[in-house]
Amino acid sequence: MTGPSTTPMGTVRTDAVRDHLWMHFTRHSSFADGGAPPIMVRGEGCRVWDDAGKSYLDGLAGLFTVQVGHGRRELAEVAAKQASELAFFPLWSYAHPAAIDLAERLAHHAPGDLNRVFFTSGGGEAVESAWKLAKQYFKLTGKPSKTKVISRAIAYHGTPQGALAITGVPEMRAPFEPLVPGAFKVPNTNAYRAPGELEGKEFGIWAADRVEEAILAEGADTVAAVFVEPVQNAGGCFPPPPGYFERLRRICDAHDVLLVSDEVICAFGRIGSMFACDDFGYVPDIITCAKGMTSGYSPIGAMIASDRLFEPFSHGDTTFLHGYTFGGHPVSAAVAMANLDIFEREGINAHVKEQSPVFRATLEKLLDLPIVGDVRGEGFFFGIELVKDKVTKETFDDHESERLLRGFLSGALFANGLYCRADDRGDPVVQLAPPLIAGPAEFDEIEQILRGVLGEAWARL
Repeated sequence: MTGPSTTPMGTVRTDAVRDHLWMHFTRHSSFADGGAPPIMVRGEGCRVWDDAGKSYLDGLAGLFTVQVGHGRRELAEVAAKQASELAFFPLWSYAHPAAIDLAERLAHHAPGDLNRVFFTSGGGEAVESAWKLAKQYFKLTGKPSKTKVISRAIAYHGTPQGALAITGVPEMRAPFEPLVPGAFKVPNTNAYRAPGELEGKEFGIWAADRVEEAILAEGADTVAAVFVEPVQNAGGCFPPPPGYFERLRRICDAHDVLLVSDEVICAFGRIGSMFACDDFGYVPDIITCAKGMTSGYSPIGAMIASDRLFEPFSHGDTTFLHGYTFGGHPVSAAVAMANLDIFEREGINAHVKEQSPVFRATLEKLLDLPIVGDVRGEGFFFGIELVKDKVTKETFDDHESERLLRGFLSGALFANGLYCRADDRGDPVVQLAPPLIAGPAEFDEIEQILRGVLGEAWARL
């Protein structure tokens, strides 16, 4: 065990990062030569600052999370007030006012009869909870063989063992196999790479029918749930084609399969409504959510289930033997309530719906670059797919993608003052999801930085 260094502040932090901090989804070999990752120390509005005082536009809202922007003092004050009154108490056979109030508020915003709110610490745990609920629900209702789940290729649903099995990104799954059995994958809704000549509603029906095909192949009496994001994150922001969710809802009803809307990213205004299923006109059986519920000011997640799914647990000695120490934490619940107050007071959702076309049009200016093949997304959630050939849609091979994304793009975008995501889970994309308070000035800055860096990337190739 080493003690703190007496060298200057920056060096102390660099040594501590290298010697003690195990970062998430990070190649630590990048810092083997004595370097260190950027150290972020402050945020205000749509901007963050590092420890050297340099400012960056937060083009990813932290991690699709900081909906109302950085530096909201009132949220910090609410957290402090709640902590001074009741810092912690579990929801294990007990309740507290903050969780009660937030559960009621979320149920109010949720569609249909989704009135039962089960709190978690974050999004992956919400997905884990949804699969466990689906399994136990069918056991309680006389269909114990319904345990399997279906999700989409490349889709990311979290890192717990169950959620990871639902995740459709092979390289994320491989190090931890064998995973929880019973998770199966179907094609996603990437319209840019739709098979044959399919487009529009025809593609939407085709993609939904692949879910039914999988249900029938596995046996409808063995499938418990289908997990889908309203706009799929991994792969680069795949919106649903016309007719997709309408058809998917009918398929799930026909085979008594639960439809789970994984809205860990898409809820709380990211697409425009409090819950994105409302933006696309469908009512799921379960919603999983997290991130934007508190705008990241305190961790919390939730599984919101229908009254029908809760009913078997409402009588006798039946118990959902599942929970988390910090699920529905009093401080986080209080912060979530204050965050939703800001949403209502400042008209955040209306702002997203009004400004989304402006954001899209600004990003679509980049289509004149030879490296930009597609701009897609909804709300304040867009992906830019990068290609070698715009006519043939030829993508980059693994070596080129490595050199392009990790070898140049990520660092160059950050060096030019834009924090966003350059990703290759699927084809290479740049993802943008700024705080929901952003407007034309931020959109223009994003476009200008991207234009310069993407132009340089093409020249290097």
